[in-house]
Amino acid sequence: MNRRPEAVVTGVGLVTPAGCDRDTTWSAVLAGHPTSTPDPALDGLPVSLSCRVAELDHPVLRHRGSARLDRVDRFALTAVAQALDQAGLDPAQWDGSRVAVVTGGGMGGLLTQETALARLAERGPDFVSPYFLTGYLINMACANIALRFGATGPALSTSTACASGTTALGLARDLISTGRCDIALVCGAEAAITRLMVAGFTRIGALSGTGSRPFDATRDGFVIAEGAGALVLERAEHAAARTARPLARLVGYAASTDAHHLVAPHPAGRGAEQAVRAALADAGAAPADVGHVNAHGTATRQNDEIEAGVVRRVFPHRPPVTSSKGVLGHTLGAAGAIEAALTVLALVQGVVPPTAGLSEPDTGAEIDVVAGPAREHAFEVAVSNSFGFGGHNAVAVLART
Repeated sequence: MNRRPEAVVTGVGLVTPAGCDRDTTWSAVLAGHPTSTPDPALDGLPVSLSCRVAELDHPVLRHRGSARLDRVDRFALTAVAQALDQAGLDPAQWDGSRVAVVTGGGMGGLLTQETALARLAERGPDFVSPYFLTGYLINMACANIALRFGATGPALSTSTACASGTTALGLARDLISTGRCDIALVCGAEAAITRLMVAGFTRIGALSGTGSRPFDATRDGFVIAEGAGALVLERAEHAAARTARPLARLVGYAASTDAHHLVAPHPAGRGAEQAVRAALADAGAAPADVGHVNAHGTATRQNDEIEAGVVRRVFPHRPPVTSSKGVLGHTLGAAGAIEAALTVLALVQGVVPPTAGLSEPDTGAEIDVVAGPAREHAFEVAVSNSFGFGGHNAVAVLART
């Protein structure tokens, strides 16, 4: 299907509000159990719902210096460690110069920033931690992954708002395809549940105070969330040489920009549709080959309506569609990587998870959004959509091995 050297997925890792590991998260997503809950840290704000990750306890976080890591870096390291374990890769045994790290995120270490700002305001500059910058800068998740696992190839941090995780996946695929590396550690991570971020999203009418309901007629916004998703990409020949069993193939990727508005998507879905069609062309796949669409599905009025129109036009055969944001909330810059990992699991197990919160389907959508129980559905090719503020669109096409 793909004409360039192929990239395969050999491991995935997940840290989400539904669970701090891959299997727990997947079980909750299949069950359709929403994780949103009133958040005491947001008391007094117009919207106080969030989807938080439970406290982490993973061996990768017991190394020296871990106590000073921002929450976003802890998520990232844990997800990558899980993915490496599933892939059967031991960093002590690899040639680090052939290993790349590509991360996606929108905000960086916001909790570290807020702590530093409070200390500056209350006690003065001498009380700002010397670890402030290494906790706050947006590239530090990438740097920490490279440092912890001895990856000395290209290390790149991408930020395309809520498309960041998928952008990272596409960039990593390109590094493998051009021969720059044999392995790429891809991670999308975000820890942005702060009062300021919630106030900001509330001011533009993006958040729901009642729950995430993607593609539901009563939807009124997303629930802010945090977490990380990681995928180990390998050059297919490299994986075969070590007799690794790939989970899926990353056969297509494309990106586009709306150039329409800083936060609103193009009303006709022009950029999103361009990215979907270009990703299919990159994969050498026809729309009819696609058996599942993992939608961006934020549960905002505009996004769901516009995305449904794109899916309807590109895939008139009505493949089953799901949005994990009904369970996990919107993890912002981490969403693309988390959802790509979930799409891999759906491919492997031949099942499409339900869209939690969907009780009154929007009749205008005219797409097959899975509701109720998970649907057994064997398919060969899936599309995972990510669309972000700034008009950023990124689409990945994944296929069975």
